[in-house]
Amino acid sequence: MIRLDLDPSGCRNLCTLGVIPTDDAAYVLIGHSYLNPLEYADSAIAGTFKRQEATPVTPLILADNQAIFRAGAARVLALEDDIRIIAQCDDAAKLASAVDAHRGSIILFASGLKQDLPALLPRIQNAGSRAILIAENNEEVPEPVARLLHGIVFRSIDGHDLVDCVRRVSRGQRCMSTANVMTIQNPDSVGARVRDRLTPKELQIVALIVQGCKNKDIAQQLNTKEQVIKNYLRAIYDKTGVSDRLELALFTIHHKVLADEAAKVGNLLQMKSA
Repeated sequence: MIRLDLDPSGCRNLCTLGVIPTDDAAYVLIGHSYLNPLEYADSAIAGTFKRQEATPVTPLILADNQAIFRAGAARVLALEDDIRIIAQCDDAAKLASAVDAHRGSIILFASGLKQDLPALLPRIQNAGSRAILIAENNEEVPEPVARLLHGIVFRSIDGHDLVDCVRRVSRGQRCMSTANVMTIQNPDSVGARVRDRLTPKELQIVALIVQGCKNKDIAQQLNTKEQVIKNYLRAIYDKTGVSDRLELALFTIHHKVLADEAAKVGNLLQMKSA
């Protein structure tokens, strides 16, 4: 590790450059942060310091009652250096507490939480935060509610567009998604093809995966062994082109025709077990 030892004669020059001396080392002041000079060793040896602006970080609260979607969105957002997830919530009460505790944040929350929007949205505004609603596919958001939101996205949104929406809202812009015209004009051929390749039993398993069930739970509901479920999942992964259960759930949610068929099969399963 390279250190910058200071003597009284050198302290004045270093201090004017934003270097704060301690007992035997120095820390460089960049903006409001003191950084170890290791990152600036080369320029320090040359006698100069280059000013570097830190990338602004957007604090974000992610709230969704669907654990699979929440985990997938968190994984996508966590890859970005300028976005930091500071809280995750799975119900309305936790979201309200997080809004009060983390002022000045982006609130990305799902309509499925069944929040009291007339109460929540002013609360978000009073906290100096901005709200992005995750709407269900084909859900209609009332105009009075939409006017109070900074952004609206649908569950079928891809990762790139989600990140772009968060960034736009953080810059003070609005990001209001509308019905996907391309999807309406061009049927989801990928989702339909996968749906047709899956057997009824495999669709049952997909439906339970989307609900967040573990292999043991699925085996109990289908009256089979856990190893049998693992074998089914390998076949499902091959047919869908995914590598794990999280990707399978996100793939299913993204392709509405597949999600609808899986939900239909899942509902029949629940009716039989009731």
